[in-house]
Amino acid sequence: MTSADVVVVGGGAVGASAAYHLAAAGAGSVLLLERADALGTGSTGRCAGGFRHQFSSRVNVELSIESIRMITSFEETHGLPLDVDRDGYLFLVRNAEAWRGFLAGVKLQRSLGVDARVLLPEQAQEIAPGIDTEGMVGATYCPDDGIADPSGLTLGYATAARRAGATIETGVPVTSIEVRSGRAVGVQTPNGRVSAGAVVNAAGPWAAELASMADVKMPLEPIPRHVVVTAPFEEAPPRRTLVVDADTTFYFHREGDGVLMGMGATNEHPSFDTTPDERFIAEELLPTALRVFPALERAGISHRWVGLYEMTPDRHPIIGEAPGVSGFFLANGFSGHGFQHAPVVGRILSEMIVDGRATVVNVSSLGLERFAEEKLVREARVV
Repeated sequence: MTSADVVVVGGGAVGASAAYHLAAAGAGSVLLLERADALGTGSTGRCAGGFRHQFSSRVNVELSIESIRMITSFEETHGLPLDVDRDGYLFLVRNAEAWRGFLAGVKLQRSLGVDARVLLPEQAQEIAPGIDTEGMVGATYCPDDGIADPSGLTLGYATAARRAGATIETGVPVTSIEVRSGRAVGVQTPNGRVSAGAVVNAAGPWAAELASMADVKMPLEPIPRHVVVTAPFEEAPPRRTLVVDADTTFYFHREGDGVLMGMGATNEHPSFDTTPDERFIAEELLPTALRVFPALERAGISHRWVGLYEMTPDRHPIIGEAPGVSGFFLANGFSGHGFQHAPVVGRILSEMIVDGRATVVNVSSLGLERFAEEKLVREARVV
């Protein structure tokens, strides 16, 4: 394909959603390019699959409300299978100052119609039997949060995109972005040039590298995050509730007859290295896991992997047209929330490109220019 009305770069959940929504909205010819040999093999394929309403900023809650509606109705809407479990997110809070922030978050979430609940420690233990409640001030819970299959969502949107007329090519990296008179007009690949009316950056942790090809600077860093899955054990949780220890960011949920768990490191630093750090697992993650859910002492480790979070300074995504380069649209820096917000972000991009403005959610505060203007939008609930 030598030309397209829109070229989407990146075949994770965000890119696949964008391709579908653009094609379905009548954007013309849509071409998605993924440098790997298959879709969803980057950050999407290495995430825990959670989705939640429990954020601290209004815009993140609003993105979640619409996106979760799209996730939970995906099978009905598109006639394609998607595994979804809605057993809630449970945040365990052991710090009085942090607790005040969580109570403020619940107030915000409820004001937007979210069924967010404040629980006593013993009520939290009823939802997640076996958790340690020592020192716990309280917990927050939303039964409408849950877990979905990242691969199923990504491949589902890819199938829907093809049905709507989009073209998807894998194994095709973008080597440069062509900009003329301040406008993105095409991309270069090993297979040749593709002219374009618009280019969408959905390159995940590699988005800053792609943006630099158009002389656009993005404050985005790839941060490795570990995920460990245990072998089956007798005390595995009965539900798939995603439990988060707020102080440490440690989280776990049932996976098969075992547990999937992860946590941010105390000395996180930017890197594209996805080699598991056995010291971190042995000295930080597992001791924290045993404190939060002591029954894990009787669970062996089945496998582990490392995925990349694409972090921005304020832990909010960058969504919108790049300043100074018209026709170059950014959907990056989701700071661990890309999978769950991918459905609505794809729709937002289609509205921006086809209609000239987004209406489903007001994301005017999430443009790249906010960093230069020092108008950051802080998110405190990064897991």
